[in-house]
Amino acid sequence: MDYLFPPALQPSVAISGSSQRFPVHRIYCIGRNYADHAKEMGATVDRGNPVFFCKPADAIVADRAQIPYPIGTHDLHHEVEMVVALQSGGVDIAPVHALKHVFGYAVGLDLTRRDLQNIAKSKALPWDSAKAFDRSAPVSAIRRAGESGHPQRAQLALDVNGTPRQQADIADMIFSVAEIIVLLSRLFELKAGDLIFTGTPAGVAPLQRGDRFFARLEGIAELHGAVA
Repeated sequence: MDYLFPPALQPSVAISGSSQRFPVHRIYCIGRNYADHAKEMGATVDRGNPVFFCKPADAIVADRAQIPYPIGTHDLHHEVEMVVALQSGGVDIAPVHALKHVFGYAVGLDLTRRDLQNIAKSKALPWDSAKAFDRSAPVSAIRRAGESGHPQRAQLALDVNGTPRQQADIADMIFSVAEIIVLLSRLFELKAGDLIFTGTPAGVAPLQRGDRFFARLEGIAELHGAVA
């Protein structure tokens, strides 16, 4: 095919224990999926109206990367999350079949330009500029579900410069992984290569230039990185 200019490289994520890589199609995120985080943000949880947003696939950042402090903000925040990688998809997926679409699990950060998000919230505007910016989705290597099963309980934690910032159990999620997949499939056609960030617990706070972070999903994945 004769392109006007060379097409961008396919965004991808490492697969634990494999030389193969996971090609990323889309990144979906759910907000307000831990009650304590919703409370610290002054929000309420409405199970009838889950909050979804997206990030571009090329927002992916690999493990142990140096992330430039993003432009357009003076208040960059970390949000540690369990990440679900899909191997297949569809529309209107039945709850009983939801987990069959999961390839594996990882841990990631939903980096957020909090000052821009607060402005958007105050004016009832979309969150795109606050969430969908360059290098806003650091993600660890993906561990196949076949190796660890589908975790029901596991500690999700983040340290910054060796100091604990966020910690919770994924059992505290308001919407389970299966429920998130079902709900998303009623809004989008899910496909192989989709990543789902499943929400963050309380303890979100600023990241400064020079900060080093260590995120982990107990027994499944670890993510290291730094803000350049």
